[in-house]
Amino acid sequence: MNLIYQNKFFVLTAMILSLFSCKNDKKSADSSDVALTENVKVEWSEEELLDSIQFQTFNYFWEGAEPNSGLARERLHMDDVYPTSPKNTVTTGGSGFGLMAILVGVERGWISREEALKRYTRIVDFLEKADRFHGAWSHWIDGETGKVYPFGKKDNGGDLVETAFLVQGLLTVAEYFKNGNEQERQLASKINQLWQEVEWDWYTKNGEDVLYWHWSPEYGWEMDFPVGGYNECLIMYVLAAASPTHSISKEVYEKGWARNGEIVSDESYYDEDLVLDYYQHSDAKIGPLFWAHYSYLGLNPKGLSDQYADYWELTQNHAKIHYKYAIDNPKKIKGYGDSLWGLTSSYSLKGYAGHRPGLDLGVVSPTAALSSFPYTPKESMKMLANIYKNHDSLIGKYGPYDAFSFEHNWYTPRYLAIDQGPIPVMIENYRTGMFWDLFMKNKDVQNGLDKLGFIHKNKK
Repeated sequence: MNLIYQNKFFVLTAMILSLFSCKNDKKSADSSDVALTENVKVEWSEEELLDSIQFQTFNYFWEGAEPNSGLARERLHMDDVYPTSPKNTVTTGGSGFGLMAILVGVERGWISREEALKRYTRIVDFLEKADRFHGAWSHWIDGETGKVYPFGKKDNGGDLVETAFLVQGLLTVAEYFKNGNEQERQLASKINQLWQEVEWDWYTKNGEDVLYWHWSPEYGWEMDFPVGGYNECLIMYVLAAASPTHSISKEVYEKGWARNGEIVSDESYYDEDLVLDYYQHSDAKIGPLFWAHYSYLGLNPKGLSDQYADYWELTQNHAKIHYKYAIDNPKKIKGYGDSLWGLTSSYSLKGYAGHRPGLDLGVVSPTAALSSFPYTPKESMKMLANIYKNHDSLIGKYGPYDAFSFEHNWYTPRYLAIDQGPIPVMIENYRTGMFWDLFMKNKDVQNGLDKLGFIHKNKK
């Protein structure tokens, strides 16, 4: 770590510690009477705010990682209560996000390139030995053994969507290191081998023109979830087409994902075009905001289009609609407005729930607005500044807690990897475009986009 970055690191750490020192005592995660008070304002610049939240959320995947595998824990609960899965459960998709978040730590000088390389090597060595199902990893993995930890009774095999999120991160890391020293090139080569071993075409269930989400050696295709758009899964179809060893045809994308063109929408919401159809799985008019994040951590929507959509218009409008919905606030939810907005799937009043306009429980998930920085920089900055300057009881060691509600006087001092991960990555895309540059340079990805008929104006 060079001296300039080292000084910045210590200043940043001191700022964060000073933030925590003025916090109120908190009650348990299940308490319904937590006081969400407005605390003394802290005068930070926008750059300091961005540095702080990136550092904290990066650290979820660095210091907070599962120690044996190096992968991302599915959840970290600051009350140390884990009612649904063991603490050592790692998440495949969240780990893909975390792989990218670690690069934020390198580029911002919080860890060295050598430290990152060592961690990545441990992760890749673990993934090579972990359970795989026709090349795909399971949703959850026991971080101590590498064995599948069932996500549900029949969900104990390959999860192609989670695998796609993991591979997106792996390919980005490979691009970062592929021209480095011998150890770095070896890491990139091992990642490339894992990438080539994923049998995307096998998940078409005997050659159907659609990709299936799950397969289990015990239950076969009984989960029966063919993946059609629009949702968070575009990256799966792009990678499936991009595979140099197990590629799908363009027809699988057109008939399965795009539903023979039915994916296109001519409707609008809050005067913003929807572009694609969000209706398939819900009566709500718009989806939760994570749909605008997960596939686009590496896949650059700027200048990206195909016969169905302009993806920058799609993702930017998605965030704008959530922002306008909060300002309109049709349900008169306490706190909603231009500095408090964004609904997505997260922890909720009773367990876990999907939140979106039309399915609004009054629960705000900070990741929704904060991971939308590339789309709505001014609006996202208002949300960031409001939380850090006015509501520091909502912030813990690894950044903003997963969810809260002023309406119900509730919050939870708990984190989810899939919510923390997009924050540092998408903020970095807003600040430097680093992950979009890295991922879009991958030749296989470029070939896959070409195969599916995408125009990508930022092609390297």
